[in-house]
Amino acid sequence: MLLIARFTVAEPEPFTTRAQYALELLLAQPGCVRGLLARSTESATRWVLTVEFASVSAYRKSLSPFDVRAHVIPLLAEADTTEPAAYEVVVEAAPGATRRHTSLLAADADTVNLGEAGGPTTAR
Repeated sequence: MLLIARFTVAEPEPFTTRAQYALELLLAQPGCVRGLLARSTESATRWVLTVEFASVSAYRKSLSPFDVRAHVIPLLAEADTTEPAAYEVVVEAAPGATRRHTSLLAADADTVNLGEAGGPTTAR
């Protein structure tokens, strides 16, 4: 499971400090594999925070502790919400090895929109 949060940042130093602390909190959680904070080389105000988790379950559990909810969630709330942030890993590659993962998405995942867990609000 991969979390990708994109940010537009006017003042890098306070943001970098907050993001570093968020990564430290997340990496202290079981199932959090690694995290990166990266700055665009094309636009000084564009940043991306990526965090890799062992599974969707590990991702969800990592967001539960109080310190994470108090510090990480508010930071993530400032991310660009025009694009999805959570992704499942489909193909994993390392030098000399490639591994394909089975998708965890339901066959009808594209038929129900966010907020329609009980079914679509209007017939399609």
